[in-house]
Amino acid sequence: MKSNIQFCDLSLPADSETLVWQKAKQVIHRNAYILGEEVHTFENEFAQYCDTTDCIGVATGCDALLWTMEALGIGKGDEVITVANTFIGTVLPIVKVGATPVLVDCDPMTQQIDPKAVAAAITNKTAAIVAVHLYGRLAPMDELLAISEKNGLLLLEDAAQAHGARYKGKRAGCIGKAAGFSF
Repeated sequence: MKSNIQFCDLSLPADSETLVWQKAKQVIHRNAYILGEEVHTFENEFAQYCDTTDCIGVATGCDALLWTMEALGIGKGDEVITVANTFIGTVLPIVKVGATPVLVDCDPMTQQIDPKAVAAAITNKTAAIVAVHLYGRLAPMDELLAISEKNGLLLLEDAAQAHGARYKGKRAGCIGKAAGFSF
């Protein structure tokens, strides 16, 4: 007997689906889908949820990382270390700001970025480390924080796969200098 295992079920109960569509219609009728009150409310509530003070809604997780890097002055001539087993949306912002991505391996047991590989990849051009939280599990942030502090590097979080995940009691997105999420 063959059975299908559903990868992702995004269906909603009928009453919830009705409520979602009613709210969506209200937003569309007011032309408030960009920078409207719902965005402001979301930013405040998501910041609280992540145990941090600020949240800015942008179009994509890629944009969040890009604008963070631009705001922090990462650019041409810099190197940014991140893990090789990530989505292209982690690497594209690095390239777009003019920096060079330095891809390191993951720990074979956790599939998270390997702090030893990060430490070995640091050069005098390294400006930042982008920790990628994969599969709802956070990267080894204690080790990455120690490496970044020791070397004067920025530690950023790609938290696109870790909404609500915790690392030693801290939520994804509130441990590094800044984080990018994707919905």
